[in-house]
Amino acid sequence: MAKELWKPGNMLYPLPVVMVSVADKNGKNNIVTIAWAGTICTNPPMVSISVRPERYSYQILKETGEFVINLTTRELAYATDYCGVKSGRDTDKFKDMGLTPLPGEKVKAPLIAESPVNLECKVTQVLALGSHDMFLAEVVAVHADEKYMDENHKFHLEKADPIVYSHGAYLVCGEQIGTFGYSVKKK
Repeated sequence: MAKELWKPGNMLYPLPVVMVSVADKNGKNNIVTIAWAGTICTNPPMVSISVRPERYSYQILKETGEFVINLTTRELAYATDYCGVKSGRDTDKFKDMGLTPLPGEKVKAPLIAESPVNLECKVTQVLALGSHDMFLAEVVAVHADEKYMDENHKFHLEKADPIVYSHGAYLVCGEQIGTFGYSVKKK
C-alpha cells in the first residue's frame, strides 16, 4: 500500500468537539468551540483544553481559572460551529444561538442547558506550548441530562447523537462495533 509523506502536522482525527463556556469577573458569559480537548487523568478527574491566546475567551480563562465543557450533539452542530467562528467580543453567543445558560454548582461559568453533559472545571495549570496554551483542569462537577438515562439509571450518550470534528468537518458518531474488553472476552 502506497503512502504519501506529508509535513508534520496534527492529523489525530476525529476529535471531540465541545463548547466551552466561561464567565468573566463581571459575569459576562461567552462560549468558545474547542476541538483540542481531552481526558488526561482519572483520579483526580482531569481534562485539558488548548486555546489560542488571541481568542476572546483566553483572557477570561486566565483570569478566572474556571470553565465548563459542554458536549455537543447533532442538534447543537450549528451553534457549535457558530461559537467557533464568531467572537464574544462582538456578540452574545448564548442569545444569538438561543442557548440557555444555567448556573454551575462549583464554578461561576455557566452550563449550556441544551448540552447532554456538562463538566465544571477548575484550572490547575497552564502550559504555554506555541500556537496554543493548554489549560489543565480538575473536573469538580458533572451534570448529565436525565432524558438519556434508562430505567436502570444507565446513561446513554449515543441517544443524543454526539458529534466529533475531523479535518474541517463535523461528523455524527456512528454505530457501536464493540465494547471495552470484547477482544479478550471468553466466548
